[in-house]
Amino acid sequence: MAKVLMYTTAVCPYCIRAEQLLNRKGVTEIEKVRVDLQPKLRAEMMEKTGRRTVPQIYINGQHIGGFDDLAELNVAGELDELLAKSGV
Repeated sequence: MAKVLMYTTAVCPYCIRAEQLLNRKGVTEIEKVRVDLQPKLRAEMMEKTGRRTVPQIYINGQHIGGFDDLAELNVAGELDELLAKSGV
């Protein structure tokens, strides 16, 4: 199973949509980093991704981007392949 990490906040409709899409794809575990609770982690996210918005999603250590990027991968048929790879 792929290892999924998502930078998120408590009230984020795109984060919820991303999680729903990943759940539909069979992802049952998502490591969530709440950047609204820890500003230091938001700064870390921005440094790593170059982006300030959430969600920021990583699959097996590869930065995917936000919900729109995740949805584009799904439409292109590439998300299933990424998720099929083991995150170990």
